[in-house]
Amino acid sequence: MRIIGIDPGTGILGFGVIDFSGGKFRLVTAGVVRTPAHTPIDERLEEIFDSLTEIITETKPDVMSIEKLFFARNVTTAISVAEARGVAMLTGRKAGLPIAEYTPLQIKQTLTGYGKADKKQVQEMVRLNLGLKDVPKPDDCADALAAAITHAAMNRV
Repeated sequence: MRIIGIDPGTGILGFGVIDFSGGKFRLVTAGVVRTPAHTPIDERLEEIFDSLTEIITETKPDVMSIEKLFFARNVTTAISVAEARGVAMLTGRKAGLPIAEYTPLQIKQTLTGYGKADKKQVQEMVRLNLGLKDVPKPDDCADALAAAITHAAMNRV
């Protein structure tokens, strides 16, 4: 099973594609889609759509796993991230992918066994699960891979 994980964001959207077979994870590719600050939001969302469409076309995932939003403070940031998340989900649907959504709590619980784990603990578990020498950078990339690993673990695909 090939899974694309998404950590939504307007300025930086993380993605990670993994294969999961026989109880083992393998990294296919991972990175971020960056959009320039001070660019109109419609142009930024188009860049996210175009970039994700290309990544999905190249990697051919079977499912998209995306982090649910959990914001309490900055409403403006929450809205722009929600817009990017919507574009990512639409891109996945247009490519025919089923979409799975996981809260940050579910992702932390699945990877570390503790729902209040800190970012470094989650990143270390991403590194260990994928057998990587170093933690994937930037954080958005590691978070996207965590979403993909969570889907595999939660569904035992």
